[in-house]
Order: sequence, then C-alpha cells, then structure tokens
Amino acid sequence: MELRELGGTGLRVSAVGFGASPLGHVFGDVPRDAARAAVRRALDLGVNFFDTSPYYGGTVSESVLGDCLRHAAVPRDQIVVATKCGRYKDEGFDFSAARVARSVDESLARLGLDYVDILHAHDIEFTSLDQIVNETIPALRKIKESGKARFIGITGLPLSIYPYVLDRVPPGSVDVILSYCHYGINDTSLVDLLPYLKSKGVGVITASPLAMGLLTDNGPPDWHPAPEELKSACRAAAEHCSKKGKSITKLAMQYSLMNNEISTVLVGMNSSKQVEENVAAAMELSTSGIDEELLHEVEAILEPVKNVTWSSGIQQA
Repeated sequence: MELRELGGTGLRVSAVGFGASPLGHVFGDVPRDAARAAVRRALDLGVNFFDTSPYYGGTVSESVLGDCLRHAAVPRDQIVVATKCGRYKDEGFDFSAARVARSVDESLARLGLDYVDILHAHDIEFTSLDQIVNETIPALRKIKESGKARFIGITGLPLSIYPYVLDRVPPGSVDVILSYCHYGINDTSLVDLLPYLKSKGVGVITASPLAMGLLTDNGPPDWHPAPEELKSACRAAAEHCSKKGKSITKLAMQYSLMNNEISTVLVGMNSSKQVEENVAAAMELSTSGIDEELLHEVEAILEPVKNVTWSSGIQQA
C-alpha cells in the first residue's frame, strides 16, 4: 500500500484510509467479530489510517474501533488515528472550548488511546465560522499543546469554509482538512482549492469517493441530499458500468486515488471483503492504471451534472 505525506505533519498515511463510521452501525448491524476482522485485514494489507467520530453511531464507532485496534495489538506508532469533536448524535453541535476539551478526553477513553494523531472540528458549517476561528481553533491548539492530539483539522461540505477559517487563524494553526464529496468522478471542485491549501501547508484528506452511495450499484440511501438530476445521472452511470460487466464503485475509488496531492481517500468499510476490494482497486491502479475508456464514458454521462452539489450548514453572515 502506497504511503503519502500528509501536508507538513510528517505523518505518512496509506492512500486508502479506513472510514470507521460503518462500525457504528450507521449502515446496518456489524457483528463485533466482523469489525475486528475488517480492521485486522486492513492492517495486514498496509492500511494505517483510521478515521472515526463521536457522532458516528452515537459514540459506538469510536468504542468499536478502539476494541478492534486493541484486539489487533498493533504498535501505536504504526497507526494514524483521527477522530472529531463538535458534532454529537444526541447533543447536536457544540464547538465551545469547554465541550471540545471534554470531548477529546471522552474520545480517548472510548478509543483506549493516550492521544489521537488528528483531532478535527466536525462539520464546522453548522456553527458560526467566527466561533471556529476565535474559540474552537484556540481550544484545539491547547489540546495539541497538551499532547492529547498531535495535529488538528477541520471538516465540512462547503469548500468556502476552508479559506474563511485558514485566512483568519495564525499560520500553522490548522494542520489538515477533511473534505468529502468534492473529489470524485461527478465532482472535482476540490481541485481548485488544492494550490491554496498547499500554500498554507495544510494536508488534504478526502472522503466519500462514492459520493455517499451515488456511485454504487445499489444507489444512495433514501435520505441522500443530492438533487434528483444528480441521482438520476449517477444511476445511469452505474447501469452503464454494470451492462459492461464493470463496477462503478471500483472506477470511482480508483479515480479518487489518482491525485497524489490528496494524501488519503477515506472510504467506509465494515467487512474484510470490503477492505480487500478497496485495497485491490488501489493495487490494480498502481500496476495497470484505470480503465480509461470506461472512465471517459462515465464522465460523458455525468458531464451535465458535473460539480452539482447540495447545501449544508447554516447561512453564514
């Protein structure tokens, strides 16, 4: 598995990252032995980056991931673990300094760790970005100074949140960003922001290469916020791949892995089989490349909805 530098952190993360939200049963029940087997298989295949949040499954994802990592008995310095703060299943959003400080302690207890490698403020578009700048980031920096988190990041859907915050905090305050649904076959709008992020020395993590289920044979869940025109086009693209005996999921995964300026692509996994399929897609990409003909055909189908997205968060003043 290819390891890539994560911004200026000095961390080297696997190109495929293990998204642990499914371990919180957010997409259906995952038996504990299946969860342990998935994490073990990921480690065996060279995946070293694991991402979770107290929001996923109402803290269940963190607890299960912690159990899986303990069960795997992997040396702490061989894994990179990220979690988040500010968004909670029952409480909603709370980015106050006091809650952030309490949150990291709760997360460490659930994960069974002395520190996390990355602590993100989770989906910051749901609060005033000025609160993130003036209260949350300073609180995260204190946590970093305490050693409970090695690096700090911010996450969210609207790309505008990143320059807003990064232009208003002291240089080096934010180490990484986690963007989702903006680097895939249907939406590459993150590309425009990459030179700016590089100039700030900020590492880039992307998630949801399958656009939260849009680029799958089964299609998105009922609650998916995408407009109908986007869902329809993605459905047509998936059917086109299927008719050719190909997998749109594999194509989408490989597409997201092609850009080396993105350090790791997070994909949710809940079984050894999913781990093996995602790693196989990455390995095939590095040896024989992507199916260019199929990619061009899918891009043509999705062209009318290119970079179509949906709103997320509160209206910022």
